[in-house]
Amino acid sequence: MSGAILSLNSGSSSIKFGLFTIEPEGVRRFTHGKVEGIGIDPHLVVLDSADSVVIDRGWENGERLDHNALLGQLIDYVIKLLPHHALSAVGHRVVHGGPELRRPQLVDDSLLEILEGLIRMAPLHQPHNVAAIRAIRALKPDVPQVACFDTEFHADRPPVAKRYAVPREWEERGIMSYGFHGISYEHVALTLGATEPELARGRVLAAHLGNGASLCAMVEGRSIDTTMGFSVLDGLVMGTRPGSLDPAIILHMLREEGLSLQEVQSALYRKSGLLGVSGISSDMRVLQASSAPRAADAIELFVWRIVREIGALIATMGGIDALVFTGGIGENDRLIRSTVCQRFQWAGVRIDEEANAENERIIDAAGSAIAVRIIPADEERMIALHCQALLSL
Repeated sequence: MSGAILSLNSGSSSIKFGLFTIEPEGVRRFTHGKVEGIGIDPHLVVLDSADSVVIDRGWENGERLDHNALLGQLIDYVIKLLPHHALSAVGHRVVHGGPELRRPQLVDDSLLEILEGLIRMAPLHQPHNVAAIRAIRALKPDVPQVACFDTEFHADRPPVAKRYAVPREWEERGIMSYGFHGISYEHVALTLGATEPELARGRVLAAHLGNGASLCAMVEGRSIDTTMGFSVLDGLVMGTRPGSLDPAIILHMLREEGLSLQEVQSALYRKSGLLGVSGISSDMRVLQASSAPRAADAIELFVWRIVREIGALIATMGGIDALVFTGGIGENDRLIRSTVCQRFQWAGVRIDEEANAENERIIDAAGSAIAVRIIPADEERMIALHCQALLSL
């Protein structure tokens, strides 16, 4: 019986997964999908390797299943889908690896203790990552688990790119830029290296645009700078997060407006970004379909900040050879891509609007000074590849 690897990305209200068979040349996606609406109205969708739906179900009678129960049912489903394969490993996206965890790690008691200690660094994401690891331990105690960190890809950036101008004792307590979306950017670097190695060795600006959004400057396939910093709140405008913010605003809201720490935290993580500016939705598709002026304001600000930060990262790299879009918006939103690229016509960017409208992989026009690509995000594949390499599967 051959083996399989289950990759999990467990969030506060969803679990994304990919199931991969282990092949001599790497891993092959067998099925993938997600559970959404956890804690409200859970719904499971499973797709095969051709993206055809094989399972689409909810839970009747208002049943409210938690992460553990849903993970148990998810594992039952995927095992039934692979009757001739044994589950060899489970890999997890873990948002924060802190200053020390720089490579994928085999999960043991010591690592779990470290990951739980890092919950204070990523309070909205890390608890669900750790809970998923513990749930799999209880369900499948003999199956090895691997933690892959979103901060890993950015860990070897130059010290100046990770340093804040704060008292040194703060830095000694872990106050630095960690960067996130690293597994996604690692996939971009790997894919570009396999398909266009010469381009991958150059200066690549990758834009992971979705409900969470960031940019990464890569030189020779390695991160040298990124827009997210100490937390996932930093950088670009996102679905419900503000991105870069003058810290005095926080002090003002606490001191002068009388907001509590909990109210400020809720506003920053759940009520800002596209949702906060528009007052309508955090979903770019909804905003683009709206005629409300505030919807247009939110889209304009989203693009404005992307353009501003791309300009900064081009300066960091000393130029640019390729612009790569990834993430839900980056892969599927032709209007956002076109608008961003138009703002860089001064740098010689030209896109083929027909190719862009079709979401093709290569969307730059003939004569463009900068290559423009779309690379679909595939964090689950990267996690599976790390499992295979670490466990020699």
